[in-house]
Amino acid sequence: MERRLWTRNEFIMVFNLYLKIPFGKIHRNNKDVMKLAKLLDRTPNSIALRLVNFASCDPILQARGIKGMVGGQKQCQPYFDEFFCNREKLLFESESILAKYQKTTIEKKYHKELEDIPQNIVGEDRLNEIRKRVNQNVFRSIVLTNYNEKCALTGIDLKELLVASHIIPWASKIETRLNPENGICLSSLYDKAFDQGLISFRDDYTTLLSLRLRGNIGKQYYSEFFNIIEGKKLIEPEKYYPNKDFLEYHRDVIFDQ
Repeated sequence: MERRLWTRNEFIMVFNLYLKIPFGKIHRNNKDVMKLAKLLDRTPNSIALRLVNFASCDPILQARGIKGMVGGQKQCQPYFDEFFCNREKLLFESESILAKYQKTTIEKKYHKELEDIPQNIVGEDRLNEIRKRVNQNVFRSIVLTNYNEKCALTGIDLKELLVASHIIPWASKIETRLNPENGICLSSLYDKAFDQGLISFRDDYTTLLSLRLRGNIGKQYYSEFFNIIEGKKLIEPEKYYPNKDFLEYHRDVIFDQ
């Protein structure tokens, strides 16, 4: 039987999955691996091999001593590089391709996230808004998976209460918007406190409380929700640690000392 070559669409779909699952769960028996294999009409083993090929391209894993499998690195590297050069484009493209293989459209697949877009937003403006919302949703998926769908401060595992908190805000720097190192999984209360500069994190990932927040020492809510996290270290992520340069930006620009 003639060997079927991998297409660009297939590489991109495998890379999309690579971003969404922890390295330790890359194996042929993973249900997401099997699901993608069925979509692409390939074996789960071949999908798992491509995933570890992508891992060999990941400098963040390399820095942690995780090498992946270098045998197919040459084929996967161009797509990894393309993503890091333009995350917004490739993430949206990968979701659009995935939707086609699932015999649907990006609009139908993300109808809940897109349903409140005003009807008077049309053409390129509408496409840009769809792209932004889809990418934000994928970013959330990547960040929550990175923390095993648990708040990195409390361990709360109710997905409805979890937020992919941006360290550098979405609007501040385009190049960090979809960087997995720019996200921390936090429950809603701590996400809001982080966003408003009431809490931050040191380079060792321990929690800082602002003077404004500490001004409420003695109040019941402070004892119940904030005193317990002072100095507490973030739960260790599966793959992507918060970037220390991004944390420094948050302390310098957003944190209310």
